[in-house]
Amino acid sequence: MKIGPHDLANNLFAAPMAGVTDRPFRQLCRKLGAGYAVSEMVTSRRDLWNSLKTSRRADHTGEPGPIAVQIAGTDAAMMAEAAAYNVERGAQIIDINMGCPAKKVCNKWAGSALMQDEALAVAIAQAVVQACAPHGVPVTLKMRTGWCQANKNAVTLARAFEGVGIQMLTVHGRTREQGYKGQAEYETVAAVKAAVRVPVVANGDISTPERARDVLALTGADAVMVGRAAQGRPWIFREIAHFLATGTHLAPPLVVEVRKLLLEHLDDHYALYGEFTGVRSARKHIAWYVRGLPGGEDFRDSMNRIEEAAAQQEAVAAYFDALGGTMDRLPAAGAAGNNQEEAMEAEA
Repeated sequence: MKIGPHDLANNLFAAPMAGVTDRPFRQLCRKLGAGYAVSEMVTSRRDLWNSLKTSRRADHTGEPGPIAVQIAGTDAAMMAEAAAYNVERGAQIIDINMGCPAKKVCNKWAGSALMQDEALAVAIAQAVVQACAPHGVPVTLKMRTGWCQANKNAVTLARAFEGVGIQMLTVHGRTREQGYKGQAEYETVAAVKAAVRVPVVANGDISTPERARDVLALTGADAVMVGRAAQGRPWIFREIAHFLATGTHLAPPLVVEVRKLLLEHLDDHYALYGEFTGVRSARKHIAWYVRGLPGGEDFRDSMNRIEEAAAQQEAVAAYFDALGGTMDRLPAAGAAGNNQEEAMEAEA
């Protein structure tokens, strides 16, 4: 699997998710088997580039390459400028967001709202490609099947995006109208794959190794992208990789391993955000790790009252120490109540 000049470790990708896919989470997914991870989206607005929120999202210190930055916006010139700005700061791949269904994004005609204006969508893609080409930086794009059921235009746009130089396309198998409701469909992803020569990545509801296998077979896609199923279960990438290679399931992780992974994740999280913000933003990650586990709901409630990093880590360690007294391994996927509808953040 390649994106431009970059060789990837495998064809299992971590999705960009607003408020989730920061540097500590991306590094954890890569450590646990993801071959590629894209940053959460950053704005194309120049006036926000120096904001603390944007600077944290664009922090790639110590991250293994290729460094992929997703940008969002509605103006071709601004998007081109944002692409160049991020390339100057180390981005090796630029990804254009035309997939986010969030109202606060779509109300500004960014994200998947751009699929309603095909001319503008293609103009943005072309401008970003032209800005990145002198630096040898490939441009990729993530979109949905269309704005609504009556207007599934992913195939038309895919051909146009390929024509202006987009080097990889990711398709989430839902319309913007669906948000995350209902089931993802993969027939449109297959149609996109059949229509273009560039690599195509299938995204949406890929929550088990079997689903990854089936989606790859059904769509002919070159890769799969996992989003919400990796929340609290970042080892899903190695589970999928093992299943695709052997046809057998990897044993669930040991409780002691998950304890170590989460505590290390928290260390990295605090280092990026500082104690005050880090403790609060870590709560959702901790809640995902313990979702469906014995005593997990009560633990989550008590966690929301902790306001110091040391106390948060001590509570996490104590919870998993107690859990380890009752089981050696986590329950298999599905048995732990890993309901995708419970996801707290949206894929961009």
